[in-house]
Amino acid sequence: MRYALAVEYAGFAFCGFQSQPSRCGVQDALEHAVGAIAGHPIGIAAAGRTDAGVHAVLQVVHFDTDVERPLSAWVRGVNAHLPSAAAVLWAHPVASEFHARFAASARHYTYVLQYRPERPALLAGRVGWYHQPLDVAAMQAAAAHLCGTHDYSAFRAAGCQANSPVKTLTRVAIAAEASFVRFDFSANAFLHHMVRNIVGSLVYVGAGRQPPEWIAALLAARDRTRAAPTFAADGLYLAGADYDARFGLPPTVRKVMPEIA
Repeated sequence: MRYALAVEYAGFAFCGFQSQPSRCGVQDALEHAVGAIAGHPIGIAAAGRTDAGVHAVLQVVHFDTDVERPLSAWVRGVNAHLPSAAAVLWAHPVASEFHARFAASARHYTYVLQYRPERPALLAGRVGWYHQPLDVAAMQAAAAHLCGTHDYSAFRAAGCQANSPVKTLTRVAIAAEASFVRFDFSANAFLHHMVRNIVGSLVYVGAGRQPPEWIAALLAARDRTRAAPTFAADGLYLAGADYDARFGLPPTVRKVMPEIA
């Protein structure tokens, strides 16, 4: 039997999603917790491998087991074995052809940024930070250049292992409330550090260091060295992934900071 789980976690408590020899990854914690309920070793596959410090409001994973347990055991039982920074939200049986990564048709990320002179304390590790006011309208104008199918080499980490830098970005939305800005991104897939690199360059525009048209020039140049530095992982959240309705899953996307429209 194959099961899908929805998981939320605070990224600052882990060294990223992927399993590590030191067992510090979210995957390590999940495999231990699910294995404790299943009574045998478990392998977990996920919709996306988030980096150290990156959070998830809804990460979809799947695992296989031959044992029968009530769905509540895969939620409350697994949560009893997870550290406090991670929790299963729901469990659902799925067909054997379901794969958390390869069956996903789109992925969604949100970056939450606070701009004020003082660094965040209560939200430390949970939001990005910029020390000056930002021109949201300028960032929105710049973001309009990003949507579509492009070569995103200008926003690709040097160690990115993707076969191609060409991706289809279907949505970039920027909204602000008080001293917070939320950047929402949707794409068929993302390159390593792509969202954080884009946010860094949009902040350059918002701070008046570059005009909105600079983003289009970066895309055309395909040169990472011309773009802004990678922004901090603190404010980045995996918001979920899209799957075909035939799998019958509960909602697989959650909104980050819904109070920012």
